[in-house]
Amino acid sequence: MAGKWKALADRLEREINEGVHPPGAPLPQILDQVAAGAGSKATVSRAYQELEAKGLVTSRRGHGTVVRDRSRVRVPLNRYERVLSPGGSRGPWETATADQGLDGRMEVATPAAETLEAPADIARLLGLDPGTEAVRRQRRAMIGSDVIALQDAWYPLDVAQAAGLDRPDKITGGVLGALVGAGLVPAEADEYVTAEEPTPQQAAQLAIGVRVAVLVVDRVTRDRTGRVIELVRVTGAADRLQLVYSPLPLRVRTPRSSRPQSPTDQ
Repeated sequence: MAGKWKALADRLEREINEGVHPPGAPLPQILDQVAAGAGSKATVSRAYQELEAKGLVTSRRGHGTVVRDRSRVRVPLNRYERVLSPGGSRGPWETATADQGLDGRMEVATPAAETLEAPADIARLLGLDPGTEAVRRQRRAMIGSDVIALQDAWYPLDVAQAAGLDRPDKITGGVLGALVGAGLVPAEADEYVTAEEPTPQQAAQLAIGVRVAVLVVDRVTRDRTGRVIELVRVTGAADRLQLVYSPLPLRVRTPRSSRPQSPTDQ
């Protein structure tokens, strides 16, 4: 009956949110739940499927059903200012996670670099004609063994070739150093953020439920001439990323009516 599996799923969801089952903790095996009177095997399985669809748990062969870590990572939208500044040695993900005491790292995907015909939306953001070839480099933003976000970086073919980004080798000094070394100095960046339903492939890569939205951040970087030299598309679980703006210095002016009058005011 739908009511029984739903009641079990609701109870387990409440317990997860209250910390009875903390992140990383396994839920009882299905057969153990059956033996404890939670319902039939079909009932418990359906309840666990509901929790997985909501992104509350993950299920992997050999690991059982484990409570998913949903703690958020604060990622400043203007985080690249620090990386682009002189002396910036860490990438934006490492910078943002290190500021929060988290051991974040970028993991290179396979293949690390490939030349492809740019999809229509990518070509448009790069300022290229439809069907033009571009270079894509893929990485994953990690915290521990968790994949928090997928990163596809796209470059016009001539930019990639000039900076050596079309090769699968590790980029000594990082992508920023390679671009600057080729005389392609980043000067400004625009970011566009949208929320979407995950594709089945994205849900599997991020280990999220099919009902967990993803945030897609497109960062378009231009050089001093205004030419696009890089497009980075970051796709991450919406319940793990908290996009923020860094505070800006503000100058507070005292209203004229509240200031003591001076001879020039009179």
